[in-house]
Amino acid sequence: MIIIKTPDELVAMRISGKKTATILHKVAAKIAPGVTTKELDEYAAELAREQEGRCAFFGFHGFSGHICASINEEVVHGIPGPRMIRNGDIVGIDFGLVYGGFVGDTAITVAAGEIDPEWTRLLDVTKQALHAGISKAIEGNRLSDISNAVQSVAEGAGFSVVRDFVGHGIGREMHEDPQIPNYGPAGRGPVLKAGMTLAIEPMINLGVHKTKTLKDGWTVITKDHLPSAHFEHTIAVGKETAEILTLPEQAFDG
Repeated sequence: MIIIKTPDELVAMRISGKKTATILHKVAAKIAPGVTTKELDEYAAELAREQEGRCAFFGFHGFSGHICASINEEVVHGIPGPRMIRNGDIVGIDFGLVYGGFVGDTAITVAAGEIDPEWTRLLDVTKQALHAGISKAIEGNRLSDISNAVQSVAEGAGFSVVRDFVGHGIGREMHEDPQIPNYGPAGRGPVLKAGMTLAIEPMINLGVHKTKTLKDGWTVITKDHLPSAHFEHTIAVGKETAEILTLPEQAFDG
């Protein structure tokens, strides 16, 4: 069942989403060659404590990080640790925060130093695909209109869409109905209604769409070891336009 949030619940989700996004963008601003993913993780935990929130990922099904930190060919769910970021890497940071009983979930992929121009294009297109999907999150559309918009932008630019992992509904729980694939034909699935809240998150690969999970049970990488980008917003379906709930107080322009 897809939960439609009340006006009061949407107010609470705006607050949670803004706090989530502000923490994510502060962490993203720390990404640089020589920094470890553990340092980023510790900083996110510190910021969450300052905001009197709880990191949604920490302990989730046994996950040991406060953030997911995924580098280059790592698609999602990278475990923070001693790995040092190098010049030319791209670093995906996914962060969730529980505040006021509601979850915010958002992700960004950032370049560390100078990166390959094609990798820059991958990041730009993934952001474009996210916003194309968000533009379809309006009352009366079908759920797969979001999926199709993401796929059209990504594949139109010559990239591939990860099929093994999807976006999701969100609210009091991090994962609510429905699942939101990033591919598929338009015009299918549930009719969208104002007040539905969704986490839309394209994962777009430079090479093939196929992935595999490493022995740690979490880290997902591309099968061809080419880079992947991940961007995500928590949004509320609107009558005429979607509302992005995970906008930070001040955006990181990385």
